[in-house]
Amino acid sequence: MTQALEARATSAPGSDLAIVTRGLTKRFGARAAVDDLDLVVPRGSVYGFLGPNGSGKTTTIRMLLGLVRPSAGTSSLLGQPIPQGAQEVLPRVGSLVEGPAFHPYLSGRANLQRLDAADLTADPRTSRQRIDAALDRVGLLATAGKRYRAYSLGMRQRLAIAAALLMPRELLVLDEPTNGLDPQGTREVRHLVASLASDGTTVFVSSHLLSEVEQMCTHLGVMSDGRLVAQGSSSEVRGGAAPSARVLTGQPEAAARILTELGLGEVQTVPGGVRGTPDGLAPEAIVAALVEGGVGVKEFTVTRPSLEDLFVSLTGEGFDVSG
Repeated sequence: MTQALEARATSAPGSDLAIVTRGLTKRFGARAAVDDLDLVVPRGSVYGFLGPNGSGKTTTIRMLLGLVRPSAGTSSLLGQPIPQGAQEVLPRVGSLVEGPAFHPYLSGRANLQRLDAADLTADPRTSRQRIDAALDRVGLLATAGKRYRAYSLGMRQRLAIAAALLMPRELLVLDEPTNGLDPQGTREVRHLVASLASDGTTVFVSSHLLSEVEQMCTHLGVMSDGRLVAQGSSSEVRGGAAPSARVLTGQPEAAARILTELGLGEVQTVPGGVRGTPDGLAPEAIVAALVEGGVGVKEFTVTRPSLEDLFVSLTGEGFDVSG
């Protein structure tokens, strides 16, 4: 099974790439929190940056935004090097890192007004119009006058995304945007991300919730212990996992023998039957061989491993798949 698609970019960052890193590394003492990271994030994509807590996702995001200096390597956003070009490019980048931080006694609108007033690139003459547009975009215009402390977790996350959208953004970087949300709040954020992507905004979203990433991301990057172990479009990364064939039969020993003779890999008996890796063999050919060999086939299925299965096969670690 192909376990990873190399992220090594061999040419200069082009107009079709929103994020590029080469050998990006961050060490804290002797420990490498991020080790030789090569990201390639196409413009217009929803890129799911996956990994369990402690795998280096937030440290990577902080380096991308110029908040932390790398120990080695380079990175660029929208074609501009970071941190050298940060002043030019960051006004085109919205971000949510490690949860929102707002004044609890102020309304949602008042919080956004304070943030907008502190932005030297924002035109105060268009402040109200832009704030209303951002609130409307995240579905909070009707509750803009409510105090922040009365907001649900989902509303707080959406307000944080609204803050990132006060100015036009080409790239949105979201660190665990659904962390701590109930199912309804998670759906709200997921739908918002899809809406932003449909308008052409590149969304880079880190998460440890595989079920959410599977539903909203066009591209994936999988981190484990500070290293990128797989990267590519969702279909490419998922395609690297070998499918599994399962036969339900009352004659598991005979079925296992026939499957092994056919050339299926990893053949083993399981409760109710046998399973193995087809290795390119057509399902109809497998079933025909079983029937010709006198094996009664109650059910035959071929399944592609889930994203969780792929992650475990790549890293040997478990993963939080709840949404």
